[in-house]
Amino acid sequence: MVVALMAALVGMALPAGSAQAADRTAPPPMADGFGLTQVGTATGGPTNFYITVTTPEVAGKHHIKIILPSGYYDDPARRYPVLYFLHGSPDDPIQQTYPALTTSNQMITVVPDGGARGWYANWLNQNTAAGAQNWENFHLNQVIPFIDANLRTVATKKARAIAGVSMGGFGAFHYAQDHPELFSQTASLSGDIDMSADSMDLRLATVASLIDAQGVICGSSSGVCDPNNDPYKPGVDSDALFGSPYPVFNADWRWNEVDPSQHMDKLKGVGVSIYVGNGRGSAFEPEFWLEGASKHVKDRMDALGMSYYYVDYGDGAAWGTQCNGGHNGGCWEQDLRDLIPRLERSFAS
Repeated sequence: MVVALMAALVGMALPAGSAQAADRTAPPPMADGFGLTQVGTATGGPTNFYITVTTPEVAGKHHIKIILPSGYYDDPARRYPVLYFLHGSPDDPIQQTYPALTTSNQMITVVPDGGARGWYANWLNQNTAAGAQNWENFHLNQVIPFIDANLRTVATKKARAIAGVSMGGFGAFHYAQDHPELFSQTASLSGDIDMSADSMDLRLATVASLIDAQGVICGSSSGVCDPNNDPYKPGVDSDALFGSPYPVFNADWRWNEVDPSQHMDKLKGVGVSIYVGNGRGSAFEPEFWLEGASKHVKDRMDALGMSYYYVDYGDGAAWGTQCNGGHNGGCWEQDLRDLIPRLERSFAS
């Protein structure tokens, strides 16, 4: 279904280009379609803005941030490759303000909403208090063709990349593994890319976001968080996402099916990049555990004889003054400053 839509849209996208060239002071007009209905008007400037949409696939309203090259309006005939950038938990597209994302004049960047704990997947249980949670359908069957229909994209695998931070790193690998025909490059920035029993710390952190473990803590006398500002409400069952997460009698088989580390062979023919730090060796720092997950994935690729690009910047000392090796935007900004020029070269080759 996704592939058929892509092929059809190569021709459909052309009329949008000439219309968008008419006004350089506001975001380009975008038509509803593919199950997406816009709410209100676009917010922002002509090259950096977001729209709000609703979809039957995921409950609620959702932001889609779009960053166009500065010269987008100069040549109405020019088309651009696209980077889909997936945010982490519990962020929102509007919060993805990394300066590096605005530096490219060679590609369009799209940041779709992934929810506070959507995990870039179609949940097994669609009947929880969270409502419909078909994030993969939303992104691959709706957002991508919507972007291709409304913007001057090059709607091919070669001209499409997907990258993500933390939860979004899982999403980037998961989507590229499910649909390698859609993406030529994928990148994990401190991503949860090992969900196997070898990285139970990451699997249980995912479960914590589902059951709203933060709410449990807030409900105690610890006073470590604000119960009125809990992004993981409402809590749902631990099995809602991929079924049982517990590795007993193969009960967790669905987790193993979507675990990126166990299916790296599906990314043969896709450029793979991994960025991670070491959290300065502190077990209280998420990056410490993510480094282990990234090493597991690297080992799998080595065993498969795959080529890849791997950066472990350790405590961040060699990665720039903004990065301290932790799980934070200072390090991800440096990751992006390395990744984006590499994507541009790949698209241009």
